[in-house]
Amino acid sequence: MASPSPPTNPNERPRLTEAQKKENHIRSEQKRREAIREGFDRLANTVPGMEGQGRSEAVVLEATLKLMREQIMERQRIIAQGKAEGLDTSKWELPLETIQAAVAQLERDAEEQRKKEEEEQRGK
Repeated sequence: MASPSPPTNPNERPRLTEAQKKENHIRSEQKRREAIREGFDRLANTVPGMEGQGRSEAVVLEATLKLMREQIMERQRIIAQGKAEGLDTSKWELPLETIQAAVAQLERDAEEQRKKEEEEQRGK
């Protein structure tokens, strides 16, 4: 193993060996993975129904997206109620594309759930 090169300038730090570079990289990657794990754990604790379940990142993301879509639809219901009561809701509006995407995905989810239930009924 090569030793670090001595600095030519007193203000310059010595160069790292390949082993030191590798160790730094491993530590950085471990920190990155830990940060992602902690983020998913926080997200799982925030999303209703995810508490105490095994932490699969895909499951957490899917549950989060479902919750967000449902919240978008709830927001639209509240906006419609406000409009019906004569309130100015123009500053509450979401882009039409966001609403359409949420509705479309919720419809796809409901259709998939319906098909799954039908298959389970046939299997009994």
